Amino acid sequence: MERSLILCPGWVRGALLIQCFIQTALAVVLTNSTGLESILDKYRNRDEEWWKARSRGRRAISQEDMHLIVDLHNKLRGQVYPPASNMEYMMWDYELERSAEYWAHMCRWEHGPNHMLTQIGQNLGVHWGRRLVAWYDEVRHYSYPYSQECNPHCPLRCSGPVCTHYTQLVWATSNRIGCAINVCYNMNVWGMIWAKAVYLVCNYSPPGNWWGHAPYKYGTPCSACPASYAGGCRDNLCYKGITFFFTFHHFV
Repeated sequence: MERSLILCPGWVRGALLIQCFIQTALAVVLTNSTGLESILDKYRNRDEEWWKARSRGRRAISQEDMHLIVDLHNKLRGQVYPPASNMEYMMWDYELERSAEYWAHMCRWEHGPNHMLTQIGQNLGVHWGRRLVAWYDEVRHYSYPYSQECNPHCPLRCSGPVCTHYTQLVWATSNRIGCAINVCYNMNVWGMIWAKAVYLVCNYSPPGNWWGHAPYKYGTPCSACPASYAGGCRDNLCYKGITFFFTFHHFV
């Protein structure tokens, strides 16, 4: 094992308490199982002039990478084991992208901003030129809580340092995502100063990681979709046939 990446865990929500498990994740050097590493690598190799020019543009992330991230999430959500009966197709949300961009440009290694954390789920990652451990790889440490184990609350069965990146990624009702990528110079990551870090912020809505709940319902894919999907199913996901989600609420 080597200390190559630190991931800040997703939020775990309870009725009266929202908390982030503040701990250092020792990263196992793994193959690039989800594709996030290749996305961040190309941003790291951009020079400072490219970043300055980009900051004058309108987008927090390229159109190509937006599609890659959405497709990656939906592919992984459709392949969960045990299978999910109510897993919803995830769509890009431009307001979530804007809120992620705001936080990525703060270059602060913590969840935020505070006033939003009751409204969204959030996964953070930072890359500094070595291998990236993908959020989904936490599935190796996670054991799904079947209904007979939930009396009435489901246990969080995680044998590794953290599993909440994975559970947010596959939270069935989190059907919207928006992400941003920024390069941060001399970023303080839990006491370590990283000269040039590529910072990834992904915001999700509705938020996941509710304490005492399983991330999805076990069963035949699409057999327990919400009525609003009218029976639509695509690649094991509840599907309406809409690719992007436009919102007008204001987060930041």
